[in-house]
Amino acid sequence: MIKIHLTERQEKIIDIVKANQPITSENIAKKLKLTRSTLRPDLAILTMAGILDARPKVGYFFTGKTVFNVISEKIRGIKVTDRKSVPIIVDEQTSIYDAIVTMFIEDTGTIFVTSNGYLSGVVSRKDFLKSAIGGMNLSNTPVAVIMTRMPNVIVTYPEESILDAAMKLIEHEIDSLPVVREVVLENGEKACELIGRVTKTTITRLFVELGINE
Repeated sequence: MIKIHLTERQEKIIDIVKANQPITSENIAKKLKLTRSTLRPDLAILTMAGILDARPKVGYFFTGKTVFNVISEKIRGIKVTDRKSVPIIVDEQTSIYDAIVTMFIEDTGTIFVTSNGYLSGVVSRKDFLKSAIGGMNLSNTPVAVIMTRMPNVIVTYPEESILDAAMKLIEHEIDSLPVVREVVLENGEKACELIGRVTKTTITRLFVELGINE
């Protein structure tokens, strides 16, 4: 992961390059009263991070990027497939009661519903609460009765950016997204193969990892 916090010396190097670009490593070292070998690791880090650019026989330039720009680019480069987790799934014919039990056992807020192996809907804690308050026979009513059906389910795709997935979670005020792969059935109709999930916890963990410089 890219470090969020630069050292004091690295900050000074950036300031020197900004004020004197293009500038050679030798001249940077002179201004800091250090040797070129001492600065070499710092210059390597700043260059690899994209904050500085080095041109042979010319010197170092400031690219205009800040540490936060670099982190933003890092997040945009992370794909959903790199962060997806295993989805909690029940079949359409599963009773509401059994689906509730599954939710508690798996400690999840969202359950994905499938039919013939393909995503057909999604059900949340709120859906279960409504059905319980409404006096439904939870043991004899299939979960399909209360789920949000396709194509009204908001989905994400393996090659989509994790940032795009996070924006969908916020925009639609939901806790979880199914990760799907579109397939064409024998009858020519399209279906969604469920291959994972992305949740608010997924996004939170990512930002924590970035924040603690792992």
